[in-house]
Amino acid sequence: MKNYTSEQTSSKNKKKVFISAFLTLTFLLVLHAYLSNNQSSLPLSPSVAQDADEEETVQPHQHQQKHCDIYSGKWIPYARKPYYTHHTCPWIIPQHDCIKFGRPDTEFVNWRWKPDRCDLPRFNAAQFLELVRGKSMAFVGDSVAKNQMHSLVCLLGRVTYPKDVSDKYAVNTDYFKRWYYADYKFMAAALWSPFLLRTEDGGPNNVKKLYLDEADKGWADEIMNFDYVIISAGQWFFRPFMYYQQNQLVGCYACQESNITKLSMFHGYKMAFRTSFEAIARLDKFTGTTFLRTFSPAHFENGAWNTGGSCGRTKPYESGEAPLEGESLELYLSQIEEFKEAKKSLMKEKGLRFRLMDTTAAMVMRPDGHPNRYGFSPHGTNKSIADCVHWCLPGPVDTWNEFLLQMLKTNNLAHT
Repeated sequence: MKNYTSEQTSSKNKKKVFISAFLTLTFLLVLHAYLSNNQSSLPLSPSVAQDADEEETVQPHQHQQKHCDIYSGKWIPYARKPYYTHHTCPWIIPQHDCIKFGRPDTEFVNWRWKPDRCDLPRFNAAQFLELVRGKSMAFVGDSVAKNQMHSLVCLLGRVTYPKDVSDKYAVNTDYFKRWYYADYKFMAAALWSPFLLRTEDGGPNNVKKLYLDEADKGWADEIMNFDYVIISAGQWFFRPFMYYQQNQLVGCYACQESNITKLSMFHGYKMAFRTSFEAIARLDKFTGTTFLRTFSPAHFENGAWNTGGSCGRTKPYESGEAPLEGESLELYLSQIEEFKEAKKSLMKEKGLRFRLMDTTAAMVMRPDGHPNRYGFSPHGTNKSIADCVHWCLPGPVDTWNEFLLQMLKTNNLAHT
C-alpha cells in the first residue's frame, strides 16, 4: 500500500511538472509572437527609431530589385514631411533655401519618386554612414554638384553633424568644401570644376579658352585617395568657347571670328567627359568607384535666364508631358555615349568600378523644384533673374542621394 501511494504521488508530480512546462512554453511563444508583431512599439533611440521607420514597407525584394530600373518611373504624391527643414539643417545655403526666402507654396516637397517596377527605399542616414565608414567621397563639378553634397549633409544630419575642415585643404573655401564625420571617419568633399577641363581667360574677344585634352588639376590631382568620385557637368557649357588641343586652337563655339573652325557645344561637352575618364584611368593608385551623375535640366519658361525666363510651376510634370528634347537631350546623350565607351575600354582595362547615376529622366519632370526667385544668390540680390538651374533644399535633389545609397548597397542595379 505504501509503494502504491508513493508511485501515485510521483505520477501526480510528473503531471504537474509537464503541465507547468507546457504552460510556460505556450506563454513564451505567445509573448514572442506579440513582440514580433509590435516591434515598432518598443522604445528605440531617436535616430534608430527614425531610420527603422524609413525602411518599413519600402524595401524591394532582392529578386525584384535586381531586375528593377530605379531611374524609370514617375513622381507620386507623398504626405510625409521632408527629411529636414531650414530649421533642422544649418548647412542649407541661402541660394537653395526657398522656403526661408519666401516661397509661398510647399507642395514641391510632397512628391516622391516611384520606379515603375519596384519601390525606392527612403534615405537611411545611419545605413549610409555605416556603408561609408572610414571612406571618402568627392562631388566633382559645378554648383549643382555642390547642391547634391549639401543635400547629403542635411540628410546625414539626422544622425550626426560634421565638422567643416575646408580651410585645411583649400584657400577658396566657398568653392572647395570638405566635411568630416569624426564618429565614422568619413569625409565628404565638393571640388569645384564647372568645365572639368583646364580653362583660361583671355581668348579672342575675351572668350574663355577650353583645353579639350587636359583635365582640370583642381580635381584631377585631388581624387587619387578618394573612395567614391561623383562627377558631373552641365549648364556652363552653353557659353562661348575657344577650343584648344595640344595647346593649339582647333575651333570655337559661338564665337564671332570668321577664320576659326566652328565646332558645336556638344563637341566640347563630350571631350570634357572623355578627357576626365581618361585622367581617372591614368591614376595608378586610384582604386575607388566613379559615378557619372547625368545632366540636370533647367526649366526656364517665357525666356532664358537673362531675358526674363522663370520657373513658377508648383507641380511635377506627368510622365511624357515634357520629354527631354533639344540641347538638353543632346547633352545627355553625349554623356551616355562617353560613359559607355569609357566603361567598355578604359575602365575595363584598368579594372575600375564605374557607375551611371541616371537622374535626368526624373529631374526633367520637376519644373517645380527650383528656387525661381525665392533663393538668395551669392552673386547678388537681383530678383529679376530667376534660378531655374539649382534645386531647393529640401526638394527633389534629395532623391539623388536615395539613388546613391541604393548604388552603394548593391552592384545589381540597372545602368551599372
